[in-house]
Amino acid sequence: MNDNDILRFIASEDKQEIDTLFAQALKVRETHYGKSVYIRGLIEFTNYCKNDCYYCGLRCSNSKLERYRFSLEEILECCRTGDKLGIKTFVLQGGEDPWYTSERMTEIVSAIRKEFPEHAITLSIGERPMSDYESFFKAGANRYLLRHETASNDHYAKLHPKNMSLENRKQCLWNLKKIGYQVGAGFMVGTPHQTPECLLEDIHFLAELQPEMVGIGPFIPHKDTPFAEQSVGNLNLCLKMIAITRLILPKALMPATTAIGTITSNGRELALEAGANVFMPNLTPTAYRKLYALYDDKICTGDDAVKCISCMKNRIVCSGFTPEMVRGDAKL
Repeated sequence: MNDNDILRFIASEDKQEIDTLFAQALKVRETHYGKSVYIRGLIEFTNYCKNDCYYCGLRCSNSKLERYRFSLEEILECCRTGDKLGIKTFVLQGGEDPWYTSERMTEIVSAIRKEFPEHAITLSIGERPMSDYESFFKAGANRYLLRHETASNDHYAKLHPKNMSLENRKQCLWNLKKIGYQVGAGFMVGTPHQTPECLLEDIHFLAELQPEMVGIGPFIPHKDTPFAEQSVGNLNLCLKMIAITRLILPKALMPATTAIGTITSNGRELALEAGANVFMPNLTPTAYRKLYALYDDKICTGDDAVKCISCMKNRIVCSGFTPEMVRGDAKL
């Protein structure tokens, strides 16, 4: 697929052409993963963040948000809950919270690895020095998710304050690959000021980086951010970008995100049909779910882990796929 093809698909409103794109993506996905949809357990362990990204409800200047952090024992309890339900991959996600120093995060990873030696541990805690990434890896972390959000320097500057740089974010991703992590990148679809050329740059960067995981979801505004009045990202464009990415990165692990399920009730099922192959039920205690407010109207904040996993399994089966409670490593 060349640049002209990608731009044509991005702009296309031809149903037959789009359906053909989805069918091609699904065929490639099934060549490598069959009908399997891997299930991971998400633990949103802190909603503190030092950054002030213009699109995110966790931004440090949002004084209306009630903040929380989990202790080591609270994180382990989430892992134990997930393990009892058959989860084999834990995803620890949080804002860029300085309270979780390199030493604290290393202790957390070590404790999880000691108690769950066969499970995969994924971290999603933002930009860190390479020495931190090395410590976490040595302690037992296997994967690291760090969405680049946009690969265009001009676009990045319109979404973030001046103290943040796309160059540093990209370097973090390269550092993670160098250390040996399975790396996840990704981007939002429909952010303010995004153009088709921005999305093409995202595809170019992913093709260069060759990440094992790619997260793609729609932009959804949050009421307490500078982008509160902006429109939600387009569903069909988001699905097209999932399909295009599947064709560019045939073996990537790609989640059907909560965000795409938020903008339409069957969004996650549509994502599977466009090439996604991962679901991430939430292991975070329900009392904290609404406080991890990346965007408005997030779904599944009231479901406990048992109900959340059961619901996702049912959705996967009803879509013609097979839920897999395994580590689900990328097939490199």
